[in-house]
Amino acid sequence: MAHAEKFLALVNDAKKRIRETNVADVKRRMDAGEKLVLVDVREESEWARGHLPGAIHLGKGIIERDVEQRVPDTGAKIVLYCGGGFRSALAADNLQKMGYTNVESMDGGWKGWTGAGLPTEKE
Repeated sequence: MAHAEKFLALVNDAKKRIRETNVADVKRRMDAGEKLVLVDVREESEWARGHLPGAIHLGKGIIERDVEQRVPDTGAKIVLYCGGGFRSALAADNLQKMGYTNVESMDGGWKGWTGAGLPTEKE
């Protein structure tokens, strides 16, 4: 999918302020037992088709509204992901503005995870 120029500019601006990780690093950290809050920011229909094991769903449209109830610890290690790493970058930027201090966006997102043949789950 080709993304719109202004959307990409917004994402690139957000990426200047956030930390990014990648699929291999997230998998390694999960395997090592690191305590991560995996947050899927995709649409509900995308979530329903499958998601990372142990992830919670806070779609991009509601994450800022609901994150404090779902993840009250602003110091929690949060890894956000979407389809490819663009929406999660925007969400990470906003969570940092809300005082969350340990937020990362997973570059590659769902496509990178499934493309690597890593495990998924459905509810």
